[in-house]
Amino acid sequence: MGLDEDALDYHASEPPGKVEISTTKPTNTQRDLSLAYSPGVAAPCRKIADDPDDAYTYTAKGNLVGVVSNGSAVLGLGNIGAQASKPVMEGKGVLFKRFADIDVFDIELDQADPEAIIQSVAAMEPTFGGINLEDIKAPECFEIENRLGEKMDVPVFHDDQHGTAIISGAALLNAAEIAGKDLADLEVVFSGAGASAIASARFYVSLGVQRENITMCDSSGVITEDRDVNEFKQEFARPGPGGDLADAMEGADVFVGLSVGGIVDQEMVRSMGEDPIIFAMANPDPEIDYEDAKTARDDTVIMATGRSDYPNQVNNVLGFPFIFRGALDVRATDINEEMKVACARALADLAKQDVPDEVVKAYGDQPLQFGPEYIIPKPVDPRVLFEVAPAIAEAAMDSGVARRSVDLEAYREELEARLGKSREMMRIVLNKAKSDPKRVALGEGDDEKMIRAAYQMHEEGIAEPVLIGDRGVIEGTVDALGLQFDPDIVDPDEGDHEAYADQLYDLRKRKGVTESEAESLVERDPNYLGSTMVQAGDADAFLTGLTHHYPSALRPPLQVVGTAPDADYVAGVYMLAFKNRVIFCADTTVNQAPDAEVLSEVARHTADLARRFNVDPRVAVLSYSNFGSVDNEGTRKPRKAANALRENPNVDFPVDGEMQADTAVVEDILQGTYEFSELEAPANVLIFPNLEAGNIGYKLLQRLGGAEGVGPMLVGMDKPVHVLQRGDEVKDIVNLAAVAVVDAQEE
Repeated sequence: MGLDEDALDYHASEPPGKVEISTTKPTNTQRDLSLAYSPGVAAPCRKIADDPDDAYTYTAKGNLVGVVSNGSAVLGLGNIGAQASKPVMEGKGVLFKRFADIDVFDIELDQADPEAIIQSVAAMEPTFGGINLEDIKAPECFEIENRLGEKMDVPVFHDDQHGTAIISGAALLNAAEIAGKDLADLEVVFSGAGASAIASARFYVSLGVQRENITMCDSSGVITEDRDVNEFKQEFARPGPGGDLADAMEGADVFVGLSVGGIVDQEMVRSMGEDPIIFAMANPDPEIDYEDAKTARDDTVIMATGRSDYPNQVNNVLGFPFIFRGALDVRATDINEEMKVACARALADLAKQDVPDEVVKAYGDQPLQFGPEYIIPKPVDPRVLFEVAPAIAEAAMDSGVARRSVDLEAYREELEARLGKSREMMRIVLNKAKSDPKRVALGEGDDEKMIRAAYQMHEEGIAEPVLIGDRGVIEGTVDALGLQFDPDIVDPDEGDHEAYADQLYDLRKRKGVTESEAESLVERDPNYLGSTMVQAGDADAFLTGLTHHYPSALRPPLQVVGTAPDADYVAGVYMLAFKNRVIFCADTTVNQAPDAEVLSEVARHTADLARRFNVDPRVAVLSYSNFGSVDNEGTRKPRKAANALRENPNVDFPVDGEMQADTAVVEDILQGTYEFSELEAPANVLIFPNLEAGNIGYKLLQRLGGAEGVGPMLVGMDKPVHVLQRGDEVKDIVNLAAVAVVDAQEE
């Protein structure tokens, strides 16, 4: 089945199209409905009648964008009309929601007259917090955007003009830096003189390119002052003789293609200046093929296209969702030049940062590192939201178009929380860690992921990382990755580790370890070296396990550090974050067949862990029995554990059991059938009866329930030690390091 057939099936499957309306408030009872509509709806109506700004408080206006088109210039399809453009406009709404959590109504206007479009859109101002104009042909699009911007008190943004300009502008900033060229000195040639080309040329001037250094070509060649062209092309008309595109490209530093495919050949590329920058953005076929441009000459060709199968895709989705997000959240009246420049600079800066593993995996595990093959972020990079939107908001506030101020640090965290509950919960711990960073030793410190994690800890001020591993490998990796930091390294082959060996011998000499064996273990096993560093106080916490089986990685810390004074057992805990709730699951990694005493202790330590995330624990001890409905040796164990916890005067959290999992987490079952339960609300700490159940349970919740997981976090250790799962990503290492720092702070 071809792509067209797949796309038709995709759009036609029930329900047809790509969007739907959903409610955001309860509508289950008569009271809910009376609040949602009559008579309750009268109260917010009166408020808004008194103060129109209250529409942002009592309606969805502040998160609603109108995507408006007449279908006169649909990318790759041309003037197909309003009705035929609807799938594109729905798709635009999908991108707004997916990338920035913005709701959209798509509006297709069967109008060709600019004045009719202007009047129609302006009349809808009470409905929307912003207007995204889409696929309206030039030159009418210029007048429509300008006039609407003057008439309306909400931001109006024509993405076909400014989206390409902003994203390619970000690419230009980084390409010029890599090529060692100043923007003011760049000679720039445009192929194409439509809306996106003219907007891009204007925007490059805002970034620092000299207007007199821009040559614009249309299908008739170089636009000169003596040619009869419209007022928008005339803006970039050059004095003197004309010529064709090949003439214009000779000696140029930058080629910007926004025209048609295949009009540039290798000879034209060879005629350009040293280390040329080529943005061939015609779709689906660029002005020159990627490989042809790269192989046309021996020096560095920095190339970008509009295609996703080549490096450096100039994709508008890097811009418009986040521009509107920032504009909506400060209730901006306009999206001005300062905000557009802020977007480009934020994107350019983000491309220089270490790329998350989830982004690398999405692109086939190809290396993504700042350089000629990576000058702009990838569209799926989740950081774009909380890097770009705050930059937009700040520029709006600074330039005077914001009607509402936000605290930028708090706003950034609010945006990060939109990406998932786990990020919101981890931000609590990360902020605690930043308040008093501790020294965290990292076993397997010469692994690239550990090094990248150490860099992030250092950059964000979460911890003072210590990499345990081969110094040469670590320093070489730091240089190869272009990481600007000088890590603290403990190389087992360097220095004298006799004190650590003596410590290990003292701890294990009656467990069969000789002096020479202790010395050997410290020198060749980073898990023993890291554990002894923590035990000696030379590190505040220790992380390991990235390349080891969990039991073998856990064994050295247990032997050296051991359990806390109030603990006889350790346990592994996963925090699972769903859309509207968080659940801590224990034990998921350590104790195979715990008795009631172990379950009781694990529950206490897991409740303490929940509080580090500012969660008030409600503990359920799980079974396949509900409060004695089955009585055998297996069900008595969790029942006994729950009873022991309730009778313990030092336990200050609600706990109950034994109970089935759905009883624990479904309020209707808990309160309706078992109203006698000690839990007045669904449990957020689940204690599983054995390791098998715990491991199965948390993985099912994570995979089928769509939960995001943080962990495994070890509880019960005498010092902060955490064991990673093999293959964890950099963000998992950083998250566990933050948990370890907070552990150390409490000690």
